Amino acid sequence: MMFSELLLIITGITATIGAYLLARYVHGRFPWMHPILISAGLLIVIIVTADIPLEAYSAGGEWLSMLLGPATVALGVPIYKHREQIAKQFKPIMISIICGSVIGIVSVMVILWLLTDVQAIILSMLPKSVSSPISIEISKVLNGVPELAAVFSVCTGLFGSVFGITILQKFGFRDDMSIGLAMGTAAHGIGTARCLANSEEQGSFSGLAMGLAGVITSILFVPIYIWLIP
Repeated sequence: MMFSELLLIITGITATIGAYLLARYVHGRFPWMHPILISAGLLIVIIVTADIPLEAYSAGGEWLSMLLGPATVALGVPIYKHREQIAKQFKPIMISIICGSVIGIVSVMVILWLLTDVQAIILSMLPKSVSSPISIEISKVLNGVPELAAVFSVCTGLFGSVFGITILQKFGFRDDMSIGLAMGTAAHGIGTARCLANSEEQGSFSGLAMGLAGVITSILFVPIYIWLIP
């Protein structure tokens, strides 16, 4: 590996971790400012101001991206710890996740068709409630715009992470199972991280909901694909 390539990798990793640590500090003082939003904004400013090619930054960012797999698998640990409680409530859990997934798709479909006739936007926003990798693939199949799908997915997760639990509590939902299932179904991984910060039990239900919602949503899009794609 060339020294210049190694330097780019180290710079990318250092900038990303540094931006996130600063974002965590800001988030501690202002809880409504999400670390992902702050760190992304800081990195954009750094890249644009220093005129760093995106490919050069990505050389380091890709190394951190490889940790997403192990991090996702790690969500199985709290699920395993609370497996007995999950097994006892499995039927209502499945009904809740299925209903949440259906409502998430139908509500977006109705609202967008009332507001816009741009099919690319509609098809890209439909899978907003699942994690970015799944929403991107669904958008590709539906002939949407994968980049838009990723943005909508992240924005949905951020909104859910910042306001989701507060909204749920306003409507009287205070137990860990209800909050975890709602957050995991609607706000995927970003919402799950927020739940894990509250309690392991809440995070276990959220992680379970995130995974099952991804599978259920993918299945639900089969008839939508048949309907929309000639």
